[in-house]
Amino acid sequence: MSQVQSLQEKLQKGGLVDVSSTERDEVIKAAVEQGLTAFVVDCDRARSRSAVLRAVVKAVDFPEFFGGNLDALYDCLCDTVLDQKVGLFLWFHNLHSGDPALEEDSVAIENVCNDAVEFAANNGRIFAFHIVHAGRHPDPEPGVAPTPYSGSADG
Repeated sequence: MSQVQSLQEKLQKGGLVDVSSTERDEVIKAAVEQGLTAFVVDCDRARSRSAVLRAVVKAVDFPEFFGGNLDALYDCLCDTVLDQKVGLFLWFHNLHSGDPALEEDSVAIENVCNDAVEFAANNGRIFAFHIVHAGRHPDPEPGVAPTPYSGSADG
């Protein structure tokens, strides 16, 4: 079985897709070719659960009324899956699961995603995801302000 066939089977099955983090473009291309709507969730600057959830909201354009907790994440993932013809693929880029503030939350977020996989399957859709675990954020340098979450220097 070729690597491409193996990737296609993983995507069709749904759930956590175990691939190398260097294969992002290839995986997203394969997901789109299978009819999945694919989004990259940039978690690199997120230092808390709420910041990771904001990154998800930004990536998939969730509604303004998103509650900002894990139940709201589940509800919005399920709604988004149902809005797609085939399903949804999320690539969580650089989730800093090694940060003390995110250690437990990263597991909880993965569990919510697994629950959404089951929901999708029960509703004739696919939900697949990949998480690039990035370890800890580097400690801040004394006297240097951290980059704001928005990415702009003036906040």
